[in-house]
Amino acid sequence: MSDDVPPLIIDVHADIACPWCYIGHQRLEQALEKRPEIDVVLRWRPFQLQPGLPSEGRPWKEFAREKFGSWEKAQTMFERVRDTGSDDGLVFNFDAMEVAPNTADAHRLVLWAEGQSAGVEMSERLYAAYFAEGANVSDRDVLVGCAADAGLDPDAARSMLQGEDWKQEVVRAQDLARQRGVTGVPFHVFDEQYAVSGAQPVEAFTRALDTATGSEV
Repeated sequence: MSDDVPPLIIDVHADIACPWCYIGHQRLEQALEKRPEIDVVLRWRPFQLQPGLPSEGRPWKEFAREKFGSWEKAQTMFERVRDTGSDDGLVFNFDAMEVAPNTADAHRLVLWAEGQSAGVEMSERLYAAYFAEGANVSDRDVLVGCAADAGLDPDAARSMLQGEDWKQEVVRAQDLARQRGVTGVPFHVFDEQYAVSGAQPVEAFTRALDTATGSEV
C-alpha cells in the first residue's frame, strides 16, 4: 500500500482465558500473511468472560465442573479445542492448568505493552503461558515473567501492575463491547465497519481484510 494510506485498524475483542480467542488470533495472523501488502494495526479490546472471579482465580477443576456441568463434559470440550488448535499449530494442555484466572491484570499488561508496540507479542505470550504451560495468569509474578519473555522491562511491568494504570481502560473496553452488541469472543472489528465473530476459518478473515481495504475481487 502507498505511504499515504493509513493502516487498517482491527479491534480485537478477546480474553486471554478464551481458547477460541487464541485460535482466532492464529487464524487472523495466517490471513495477514496472505495479505502482506496491507498495513495493519491490531488494537486490543479487553473482554473478561469471567469478570466475577476472585483476583487470585479459582481452582481449575472446580471451575470447569461448574461451567460445563461435569468433569467428563469438560473433557469433551477440551478434546475438541485440542484437535482444532492442533490444526493451527497451537498447543492446549488443559491437564497442566491449576487455576481459572481472573484476567483483569493480564488485560492491563497487554494494554501497557501495546503502548510500547508490543501488544501482539504480549497477548501471544500470555495465551501460550496459560494454554500450553498451564501458568496462572492471575499471578503477578507470572505476568511479570511473561512481560520479560515478550522483551519488555519486568520491573516496569511490576510497577504498573502494582498501581492503577489501565484499570479503567479494561472497564471501558467491556462497555464498548456491549455497545457493539458483542456477547462472546473472539470478535474482530475491521475499520470500525466489518466484523468477524468467532474463530472463523482463515478465509473469512482474508475476505474481511479485502472488504475493509476495498480490494475484494
